Parts: sequence; C-alpha cells; structure tokens
Amino acid sequence: MDTVDALAAAFALKDERRTGWQLRGVDDPESVAGHAWGVALLCLQYADEAGVDEACALRLAVVHDLAEAETGDVATRADADDQRVDGEEKVRRERAAMDDLAAPLSDDVRALWEEYEARETPAARFVKDMDLIDMCLQALVYERADRYAADDGERFNEYDDLDEFFATAEPRLRTDVGERLYATIRARYEDAK
Repeated sequence: MDTVDALAAAFALKDERRTGWQLRGVDDPESVAGHAWGVALLCLQYADEAGVDEACALRLAVVHDLAEAETGDVATRADADDQRVDGEEKVRRERAAMDDLAAPLSDDVRALWEEYEARETPAARFVKDMDLIDMCLQALVYERADRYAADDGERFNEYDDLDEFFATAEPRLRTDVGERLYATIRARYEDAK
C-alpha cells in the first residue's frame, strides 16, 4: 500500500458508524470521523486548561481511532461480559491494522497512535478523557434530539436511555478537566431525560 492508498483506506472512517450508538438504536449515528472531529474540538478548547500542549493533543486526537478504518468500531460495553470482541483481540486487530495503514504514512502517525494507546503522557491521558467526554456530550445531543426509542426491547434491559455511555466513561476518566466536564454534561443529560 502506498501513501495515497493508505489515506484512501483511512477515509473509511468517514463512513464507519459508531457501533455503540447503533447498539442503542440511535437514528443516523455519527461516524468515527465525526467523533474524531469532536475529540479534536474538545482538545482545542480545553488543552490549555489541562496544561497540555495543544498541538500535540490535536495530533493525537486526529489519529486516535485510525485503526478503526480497517477494524471497524468496537463499542466498549459497561458489562465486561457483554463485550463484542475480547479486549486482547481488539488490541491485536488494531495493531495489525496500524501495521498496514501507518507503514506508508509519516513515522509520526504510528508514533502518535502508540503514544495515545500507551496513555503514559499527560497529553495522551487528556485526549483519552476528551474521547470519553465527546461520547458523553454526543449522548446529551442525542437525548435532547430524541434520536432513539427508549422502549426498544433488549437494548434497554440493563441501562435506561443512553446511561450506558456514562457508565463506561466515568470510571476511565483520569484528568481534572475530564471529571469536571463529565459532571456538567451528566447533569444536563439527566435534566434532558
């Protein structure tokens, strides 16, 4: 695969729908690329407050889900026993995808993705929090727009409405900015229900 073919393959993110929203019956859910844009916008807005380099955060945000162009989006479920793909298998698939996709691209692409996945730097932890905050903010948007049917059978057995997205986000937050935004968005979501 050359650079143009790798970029063309990465453009699959524009059409790849976010699986978690599909599992909850959201009408016309966002794409993975739309999600990455939301993460980047949050990084642009809150990087200074979090004390991380804005340019680094933006670069991490752009590539954080790149592997999903090949693997597809795999939703994280609140119940560990309800995962569609085992965590180790998900990591294996994403690493293999990055071997294909990143090889013809600049060395920075793979290095940024690896930094994000390792979560060892303040910027990577911040971007992961913005990844989770984007999901919660999107849940608020979908709740306010009434974009799903809450009584739609088995999809709503364990969690009401879009509560599962908050349940998966909260325990994984690692920054003060992420925790503060989570509390604000969660309160507005509860008011919207």
